[in-house]
Amino acid sequence: MTMTAPPVEKTPLAPVPSKPARRLRREAERDFVPHGLRGTRGGRIVRGILLTIAALATIFPFYAMVVLSLKPSAAVEFPGSLLPWPLTGEAYDAVMGAQDVPRWLLNTLIYSIVSVIGVLLLASLAGYAFAKKRFPGREAMFWSFLSMVMVPYHVTMIPTFAMISKLGGVDTYWGLIVPTLANAQAVFLMRQFIQGLPDELFEAARLDGCSEWQVFRRIVLPLLKPILATLGVFVFLWHWNDFLWPLVIGQSTDMRTLTVGIASLQQQNVPLNVVLSGSVIAFVPIFAAYLVGQRYFTEGVTASGIKG
Repeated sequence: MTMTAPPVEKTPLAPVPSKPARRLRREAERDFVPHGLRGTRGGRIVRGILLTIAALATIFPFYAMVVLSLKPSAAVEFPGSLLPWPLTGEAYDAVMGAQDVPRWLLNTLIYSIVSVIGVLLLASLAGYAFAKKRFPGREAMFWSFLSMVMVPYHVTMIPTFAMISKLGGVDTYWGLIVPTLANAQAVFLMRQFIQGLPDELFEAARLDGCSEWQVFRRIVLPLLKPILATLGVFVFLWHWNDFLWPLVIGQSTDMRTLTVGIASLQQQNVPLNVVLSGSVIAFVPIFAAYLVGQRYFTEGVTASGIKG
């Protein structure tokens, strides 16, 4: 008579956190928590307190900017002026009712949006060519273009201005936008992302009779949504906050951007609440752009950093 052992019930194993998650947790504990408190309840409490303090220190300048912009025109007294009362919107009425501010806002929108579209289009085309096409001098051309990242912007600004001036681009939108479209960082990120795409996709599309433009439009662009959203946020931020080039190329009041215009208000002894209300107006589109692109933001940053 043979004896059979009763079946052993298998208990499900608890999910094991991935190595990146464990490594990030260890790094966080090492950076923020004393050695004796790591991995304990006290360590988690200390880490939470430290992170809360860091978050409050980061948010405080934005809080002060918003509160002071809503204060009446009076001398600023600390800490009394940081209390959220009394509040008034007279500074925003003054800013939006000014003759030049709406024009500066329009200039900044045109500069930022057109630059985002141009940079993303050119960077995606160049990144596709450098990643998937084979042509003589490809690597030398790519690294020569990427080496421009190490050249300070101020070194090339004067020759660029001289060339744009001779072409009649001073105080024009094209003179403001065109010199900023060749973005080496954007091309590098696009190339790194596209290199991780399988070549079989492109070969199958060509076998189906697609031209190179159709391959780029139907295969590459849909797969680039995460990195396009990430770069779009970055490029919009760069151009919205750009100060030096718009200051140099826009020599008339009508061609100033919002950052240059707000700086000019400070030279005219404009009340502080009016200046800060202009800063709040300049901040809102940046925050809105991040909210729109945050769906792909983290995915794009991670993918572009580990591929290639």
